[in-house]
Amino acid sequence: MSQDTRRMVIAGNWKMNTTLEDAQELARAIAAGAPAHEGLDVILIPPAPFLEAVARVVSDGPVTVGAQNMHPESGGAYTGEVSGAMLLSVGVDYVVCGHSERRHVFGESETWVGNKVAAAHRQGLTPILCVGETLEDREASRTSDVVLSQLREGLADLGEAEALATIIAYEPVWAIGTGRTATPEQAQEVHLAIREWLTQTYGAPAAQLISIQYGGSVKPGNAEELLAQPDIDGALVGGASLEAESFLAIVRASARAI
Repeated sequence: MSQDTRRMVIAGNWKMNTTLEDAQELARAIAAGAPAHEGLDVILIPPAPFLEAVARVVSDGPVTVGAQNMHPESGGAYTGEVSGAMLLSVGVDYVVCGHSERRHVFGESETWVGNKVAAAHRQGLTPILCVGETLEDREASRTSDVVLSQLREGLADLGEAEALATIIAYEPVWAIGTGRTATPEQAQEVHLAIREWLTQTYGAPAAQLISIQYGGSVKPGNAEELLAQPDIDGALVGGASLEAESFLAIVRASARAI
């Protein structure tokens, strides 16, 4: 993703949901309804078995495709894993790195996530780097420390050009799939802290170009207020992306926020 101005990015993470038929039908409906809006990127992130089929469905429109995970190596004896080259070969442009479920359920370390981010760039994909704190972290006032540590490790091996081509997704773990959502003010506070760290690390011009999504129970009912915040540049949507009209309502809210 080349970037001359900061972009609004709406991505639908389908997680371990849909069958092949469901995935194609959902992708078809979203592709038909998504606006071709300058400054807006719409990404569908289906389960790995359906990536090629979904990429075919959306190939002629404004919607692109991302993967939920990848291995940092380009190939080898890693049973059950997929490489960036494999993803590229089936029409994938983006890959999620460090989603909280990968960190907390599958035990992925900050270093491992950083390796995947760097590998995504080497292999021609745009990484979506996820960062976020648990409820325990927030209640102990560790939100900033945790998020900025994950950000620092996730971007550790990148130069400015690669950082510019990385999407950041702030996803408070306590708000994912729980129905609880950070208030717009809470989300903006963390997004601003991320932007300030990016400014200190890469300089203000670069930091202003990096898109920072919010993820955590984003729905049509709260999307507009969240996306109106000055440092929120889109959404990483979970459950609401599994219904076409629900996801498209969030896409439309993002287009209005540009």
